[in-house]
Amino acid sequence: MSGGVVYLVGAGPGDPGLMTRRSLELIASADAILYDRLVPAGALEGARADAELRYVGKEPGAPAVGQQEINRQLVELGRGGKRVVRLKGGDPFVFGRGGEEAEALAEAGVRFEVVPGVTAGLAAPAYAGIPVTHRDVASAVAFVTGHEDRDKPESAVDWNALGRFPGTLVLYMGVRNLGMAAERLTAAGRDPGEATAVVERGTDPGQRVVTGTLSDIAARAEEAEVRPPAVTVIGRVAELRDTIAWLKRRPLHGQVVAVTRARAQASGLAARLRDLGAEVVEAPAIRIERRAVDLPRPESYELICFTSPNGVRLYFEALDRDARALAGVTVAAIGPGTASELTRHGIRSDVVAERFVAEGLLDALGGLNLRGRRALVARAAEARDALPEGLRERGTEVDVVALYDTVAEPLDHAAREGLARATYVTFTSSSTVRFLLESGGRVPESARIASIGPVTSATAREHGLPVHVEAERHDVEGLIQALTDDAAARRVAPA
Repeated sequence: MSGGVVYLVGAGPGDPGLMTRRSLELIASADAILYDRLVPAGALEGARADAELRYVGKEPGAPAVGQQEINRQLVELGRGGKRVVRLKGGDPFVFGRGGEEAEALAEAGVRFEVVPGVTAGLAAPAYAGIPVTHRDVASAVAFVTGHEDRDKPESAVDWNALGRFPGTLVLYMGVRNLGMAAERLTAAGRDPGEATAVVERGTDPGQRVVTGTLSDIAARAEEAEVRPPAVTVIGRVAELRDTIAWLKRRPLHGQVVAVTRARAQASGLAARLRDLGAEVVEAPAIRIERRAVDLPRPESYELICFTSPNGVRLYFEALDRDARALAGVTVAAIGPGTASELTRHGIRSDVVAERFVAEGLLDALGGLNLRGRRALVARAAEARDALPEGLRERGTEVDVVALYDTVAEPLDHAAREGLARATYVTFTSSSTVRFLLESGGRVPESARIASIGPVTSATAREHGLPVHVEAERHDVEGLIQALTDDAAARRVAPA
């Protein structure tokens, strides 16, 4: 055996949350990754910066990297002592040609391991509310490839046997051949009135389900313009969809939500929105650039005010000592997000604004005698001056340290396309509004604008954008609550 190792890894059916912990560990440690078209979005984000990424997927109607060539590359990399991940959608051994790759590696004497993944034939029906087995309905399930050449003289699939099969049939990748499959199954004795469902893009936010009977499902799928990837479920279990369907009951199911905040801060908001059923478009309009600062000694101040989580993080990165340096200093924060970031650095905020704007913090500080005292405001370079000016009006000696600049982030093609489909566009600061529009980002007229608070809303209106949704609590959780409330109200509103 060579010194390298090749891992044949299943990445699951599309939802990144269904990737296994083992798959993520291997991606993070790989020297090289050969990946397919249908791996989940963001699956490669955890790869090392120096990892070699090779796309070997097969695009419909486009030249494909042949299987023999993929085998050759795996053998070559393995023999070269590399730690290689062959990342495949679904499970590598369920219609994934992983068995062929394993054979090639074994014959070449290259060490390999197999990491199973969640296969679409189980996951897509489950996300559609269809159990492939059920004690009262189906005690067996058969997985069948529907991706055969129509012109082959003989089929590798025994349609006659499947016509008599007493259970659920799940056809993989058979949209083009669905009519042919239905005809052969019916001819073999399958009930033409049997419940059937086609699940397109199973487990993805854009999942669609078309239902019908075995006799009419091909026509229904064509009318709905169903496209691969899709699986077809044939059997009485498909009748349970209306009762069990859970995905469409999530609060933001069917919504396409654009997140415009900086990429580094977007992941938490995006993850929460996905958990609620939204399709998330990451269209970062801003980027945080740290400034080189000569940070004043904290013990020379009676009060230090933090206006954002970014400010907290960059302050402690610039501080050459630990959190004990702030002992005896009153620490004030705008918003619970900022307070939470302080907690992560070992600091419990003495004052947190009830209203998450500068004026709210000034109100919260109203009980303190700050005349003649020294205060430091740690913030972005372009932040509003309401806080330092308000403190100075109370006789406080104020220093402002600008820890970072908020700069425009050009939108890539994918972000522009996603933005055009958005049903909600979220703004978490005035800078996200300004820079999105300055970068040429176009907000669809049909989209609803969701703002994190009144300052951001005012900026949006100044730039000609209507604000349909404004968070009462001016932080990420407040914004999410406002979105879910608005989506619920629109669902129940009279036509």
